[in-house]
Amino acid sequence: MASQPEAQVRDWSLTDVWRGLNKPVFIPAVIIIVGGLIFATWFGAEYGDEAFETLNSTIVDGIGWWYVLLGAAFVLFTFWAGLSKAGNIRLGRDEEKPEFSLGSWFTMLFSAGMGIGLVFWGVAEPLWHFVAPPEVTGDIGFDEGGALISPTQSAAMGDAMGQTIFHWGLHAWAMYVVVGLGLAYMTYRRGRPLSVRWLLEPIFGRKLIESWIGHVIDVVAIVGTVFGIVTSLGLGTQQIAGGLGFMDWADPDNPALLTVLVAVIMAIATISVVSGVNKGLKWLSNFNMVIAALMAFFVLIAGPTLFLLQSFVGNVGEYLVAFPQLLFESGADYAGGDGEGLGNAWSADWTIYYWGWWMSWAPFVGMFIARISRGRTIREFVLGVLLAPTLIGILWFSIFGSAGIWYQITEGNMLVSDGEGGETVGNDESLFLLLENLPLTEIMAVVALMVITIFFITSGDSGSLVTDVLSYGGRTETPKLSRVFWTVLIAVTAIVLLAAAQDPAASLRVLQVASISAAAPLSVVYLLAMIAQIRLYIYEGRTAARYVRVRRHATKAALVDVAREEAGTEQGREVERNLLTLLGRQTRSLRGMFGGTSATLAGLPSGAGVRKQAEGKANDDLVIAVEDVPAYATTVDTESGVLNWNREDGYRDPLSDVGFETPEYAESYEGWAHEAEEYFDETVATGTIPVLEGENSPEEGTEK
Repeated sequence: MASQPEAQVRDWSLTDVWRGLNKPVFIPAVIIIVGGLIFATWFGAEYGDEAFETLNSTIVDGIGWWYVLLGAAFVLFTFWAGLSKAGNIRLGRDEEKPEFSLGSWFTMLFSAGMGIGLVFWGVAEPLWHFVAPPEVTGDIGFDEGGALISPTQSAAMGDAMGQTIFHWGLHAWAMYVVVGLGLAYMTYRRGRPLSVRWLLEPIFGRKLIESWIGHVIDVVAIVGTVFGIVTSLGLGTQQIAGGLGFMDWADPDNPALLTVLVAVIMAIATISVVSGVNKGLKWLSNFNMVIAALMAFFVLIAGPTLFLLQSFVGNVGEYLVAFPQLLFESGADYAGGDGEGLGNAWSADWTIYYWGWWMSWAPFVGMFIARISRGRTIREFVLGVLLAPTLIGILWFSIFGSAGIWYQITEGNMLVSDGEGGETVGNDESLFLLLENLPLTEIMAVVALMVITIFFITSGDSGSLVTDVLSYGGRTETPKLSRVFWTVLIAVTAIVLLAAAQDPAASLRVLQVASISAAAPLSVVYLLAMIAQIRLYIYEGRTAARYVRVRRHATKAALVDVAREEAGTEQGREVERNLLTLLGRQTRSLRGMFGGTSATLAGLPSGAGVRKQAEGKANDDLVIAVEDVPAYATTVDTESGVLNWNREDGYRDPLSDVGFETPEYAESYEGWAHEAEEYFDETVATGTIPVLEGENSPEEGTEK
């Protein structure tokens, strides 16, 4: 249902909260989340940790190819939207300026791109791809004796960085663009409520979107968002526990530690969410960005600086190599497999897991970047959201990931025991093992713990706000009591999923299963949203006016050249006479071409009424709006021969033309244009067109 005009709601009134909730969305979403937790708890207790491995493989085998194909389609769509004619469309009114400066906007995009995931995987993932690469790069051939030829350390390091950045680059942000751009367009351009359901109005129509179909879409968005955020919170909890163990402050293998960490940190997030976006959340986000940047700068300076700077340049190239190589790869196994080519363990553990995670996060991040992008054009939005965070991600992994591989090659101290006599990558400990190679280890470990904790708080805080907005049908101002409810539910979800695994080491697989499963229904919503946006942007791209400048005459130099050529001399009265004659003939030609309806087009001399009306802003040029008209929509009047067209035959707006009684609609481009057009029609129909000083009365009278 459409959001209603926002009345004052008491923050702690249970009656007001219940009355305002969109109950067909809120109740099913909560039931599904609780049901998922019950299933995970029962499944883990009944079948053990290996069952989650089997369940993950089953899901990946069934939908992994679909995630990979859809991810490639998202990237293609975003570049089409940004580089095509649709890129000129402004997310707001045509003359509207961006709400935030370019610098502030990029800073906030940086904050959206940063999070627990980057801190958790910044060192660990490149190490994993270095020691356990996929077969597409790890097995490069066999010699004459049949022995496997492995890549050099340098090649393996480059491949590892390219594969890592592939997972955190354009694909991730293309998924966010599909949701964020759609929400920004529908809200700021077309006046729809800030809710995922309205992305699909061009597909289903307004009536169905306000019915059960719209409710299902928002339920899917809430459930996917909750499980996507919980995945990040689970990673953060594990890394905090690993850091506490590194500092000998707690036993990281104690199962109760994860529960205590989630409970304490989400309690702090509750305080933040109650204080509001402009206080707690904004302050924490800005503070953490500074601390994270300082931590990265410290590693760059204290670590192998020259090597890391060289790596940044080289890693850009590695990403460009990995992108086409892995774009459609959904069945890669680890190098050194059975050689059958039937395994997909590497793709399941990394690419498919990430694509599911990003899709689960898309309503959360998409809504955030939509809210900060009002006034931008689609081209600015797409290029900014795609390129800025991707470059930041390359820089982050070039510092932490390349440094981790460097110390593994030179010192051999970045792996941990696997408990079976071998070594493996310690996901939770990798960041702290890196810091152990640098000065001020204990201080920087505390800083790292603080960064992870604050990201934990802001993720839970922002996630509760987004789910609350969706449960209120797009209303942006929601009561604090319902925000607290979602914060508590997210915390409980994280605790239960982490506890579902019998062994804490297996909890990561539980989180992966949650993300991949929750993303499945969301993927269908995103596909339809992408199709809907293509329809909308094609329609508006065809009907939007193109502003062109029409000169009343050829260039001054060209006219003078013709006058001199006819006079046979470079200057003199004859040249002047020829020039004035040319101007007069041109004015008469334009008058005959355009008719006498426009004083400017008829060549009204400078200094007359037009200049008075423009108060010095008039010039000799004319700016007109040009709109492309399809040939099949044109008609020729049989009596006059005048060319005309039927707009309904030419273009059909995919959206309903019925307005909304909401603040979003009144502030949008469509709402503003609708109000202005009504005012114009009423004024022309009932008023009298005034005659300005120095003008003649209109030829057809003044009464309309």
